[in-house]
Amino acid sequence: PVAEAYGIDSPLSFTERDWRTRPVITAVLPLYTGGLIPAAQRAAGAASEQASAEREAQRQSLTVQLAQAYFGQRLAEQAVVVRRDVRDGLNRHLSDAEKLEREGFATRAQRLQATVARDKAEREYQKTLNDLATLKAALATLLRSGGDVQPLSPLFVQRTALEPVTSFERTAQARQPQIARLRAIVAQAEQGVRVQQAKLKPTVFLFGQYDFRRRDEMLTDPDWAFGIGLKYTFLSPNSRPAQISAARAQQEQAEAGLREAENQVALGVRKAWNELETARQQFVLLDSSIAQADENLRLQELAFREGQATSLDVIDARLGLGGARVERAQAAYQYDIALAQLLEVSGQMDRFEDYRRRADEVIDHE
Repeated sequence: PVAEAYGIDSPLSFTERDWRTRPVITAVLPLYTGGLIPAAQRAAGAASEQASAEREAQRQSLTVQLAQAYFGQRLAEQAVVVRRDVRDGLNRHLSDAEKLEREGFATRAQRLQATVARDKAEREYQKTLNDLATLKAALATLLRSGGDVQPLSPLFVQRTALEPVTSFERTAQARQPQIARLRAIVAQAEQGVRVQQAKLKPTVFLFGQYDFRRRDEMLTDPDWAFGIGLKYTFLSPNSRPAQISAARAQQEQAEAGLREAENQVALGVRKAWNELETARQQFVLLDSSIAQADENLRLQELAFREGQATSLDVIDARLGLGGARVERAQAAYQYDIALAQLLEVSGQMDRFEDYRRRADEVIDHE
């Protein structure tokens, strides 16, 4: 400037280079978000409840599959025992028929009838052995045991009726995992509506800022600052009212699904309870049938040896007793599976072992 005052151009040019580093920390604390934060927290909690309900539903479903495979093998084992007894009994009857034929007290036709029946019983016995091998493989695969699994708990039945069906219906509405899952979905949909509604409201927040390297700051930069802020969106390209309507539609859909699930669960409880009661009644009624079939077999064998009954009478009696024993084992199996299904649909699968221990009738190898 001094040289320029005398008309002398400055012969010097200056270049300044400078690097400045400004580490600044900024903190924002929301004071009011229109309900956005509480809604997000509740939605997250509902999502966690949904995941827990889905895991519990899967666990109970797998437990029912295990019960079906487990007691299915026990039923097959019982069928093997019964079919073997029938075959052995018909073998004895064939031996009696051959002796009586040699003595002239039985005809060749009666001996042939006994042979045909014995051969058929042998085929039925071999079939049950193959069925048992298949069910053993199914149980071992389900348990990933790498080998055969020998069940210890026999088929069981409780002769007295369980609690009324209304008791299971009430429990199902409170504990059924699928209902809990849908309730969690409804809760998430409700919070989704609140989230969309919060976007129409202003946001109030506290903020603070601090500069950790003051020597590099400009003269106009503050060392620190704090205050309160207000944010409100007047115009948005996202059509916020339409998003609220969409969220409400999702909520209504979730609520409708929940109501339908509650109806289906109530129907499932009643169906499983009726199947359980049917199996129990059939099991109890078969006791007298087995006793009568056993006595009839004894009388027919005695009458055949005395020449007062035919070979076909003995065969029918023997097959009738075997069929009644298999039918009773099947009734016990149906009882056990219906109990598992009833407890699953009512959300009480953990009580299965309690009911098994309360059983007053078991069917083991006879």
